[in-house]
Amino acid sequence: MTDGGRAGAVGGTVAAGGMSVELPLWRAISYFRVLALIYALLRYVNSYLHFLHPVAGWIFLGALTLWTLATVRAFANPQRCTWYVLGVDLTLAVTGIVMSGLTDAPARISHGAPTLPTIWAAGTVLGCAAKGGWRPAAAAGSVIGVANILGHGGPTGDNIHNIVLLMVAGCAIGYVIELARASEATLTRALQVEAATRERERLSRDIHDGVLQVLALVQRRGAELGGGPGGDTGGSGTGGGASFAELGRLAGEQERALRTLMTGGPIPAQRLPEPDAAEPRDLTALLRPYADERITLSAPGTPVLLSAPAAGELAAAVGAAVDNVRRHAGAEARAWILVEDEPEAVTVSIRDDGPGYAPGRLGEAERAGRLGVSQSIRGRLLDLGGTAELYSAPGEGVEVELRVPRKANQ
Repeated sequence: MTDGGRAGAVGGTVAAGGMSVELPLWRAISYFRVLALIYALLRYVNSYLHFLHPVAGWIFLGALTLWTLATVRAFANPQRCTWYVLGVDLTLAVTGIVMSGLTDAPARISHGAPTLPTIWAAGTVLGCAAKGGWRPAAAAGSVIGVANILGHGGPTGDNIHNIVLLMVAGCAIGYVIELARASEATLTRALQVEAATRERERLSRDIHDGVLQVLALVQRRGAELGGGPGGDTGGSGTGGGASFAELGRLAGEQERALRTLMTGGPIPAQRLPEPDAAEPRDLTALLRPYADERITLSAPGTPVLLSAPAAGELAAAVGAAVDNVRRHAGAEARAWILVEDEPEAVTVSIRDDGPGYAPGRLGEAERAGRLGVSQSIRGRLLDLGGTAELYSAPGEGVEVELRVPRKANQ
């Protein structure tokens, strides 16, 4: 069971982020018990001379004082306030009510004199409400109500009025606590689902950027090599063998990555070591490897600095867009990468002169499980707090505009 589950089992759930609506309520109950104790002591100081047995009242209030001070921390924390503590608290409240009927003068009782614990007994009902909801609160309120009727004045108007108020307050707070716990549990589940979804999207990006691109590389290299080591490579057999060895190595890395992914372990490093996240990276330097005879890179003459994670993710998104150009735009298509360094954001545009695509094609590709655009491009920019816009029409090529705000990725 998780920590959140343990907390909920003992009467105190903690929402995501370490916040809980219950903890302030528990502290308020703890403060209430102390203030109610002071009130009970002041009432008794003003009226103990009218009691038949005032010493007994002082003995009870002394015990009540020691118990209240000893349980201040317990009532301020749902883990410490166990059902045993609440049981002792309820016993003490009932004892004080019954003793009030035995130590006070009958005339005072008939005129509505308060019990020895007075409103302190309400703290027990509130504690049961916070611990277990409205049902334990109703049970504790019923026990205190019966004690008032049988031990202190009978079913008088004042007794019935006080019992109704106590039951309403306890049940209302208990019901609110139950709703709060249900809401926090729902929020926790929603956050867990969101975290799992984001992790699946991240894994989809890794698979797309790794496995699918390696398979595309295998297809292109295979065509270049003429389908085998013995084909016409335009060079010696050794060169062809080396190319096949490289493809085998890359395929082996991807196989190990997938096996590790399927068994739940960390994906082994296949790229350069991750840079220190505290050090900014030059985005232009990360984009230069994508430039070749078909793809032109235009960037400012000065470094375009972003935080290392933001620069890496943006460069990976550009790489996914470039890979789409190479695979879908045609063998003769050209592409241009333009980097714009603005005070508020960094914008990278990737434009090609390929055939473009018809409206709705991206949605069809996503439904078919081809997630290059939705995950490797849009997903990355969404994680960075940025945007990814795609523009295309049949015969007009494709333009991808990636924009990352600086404020969120400095």
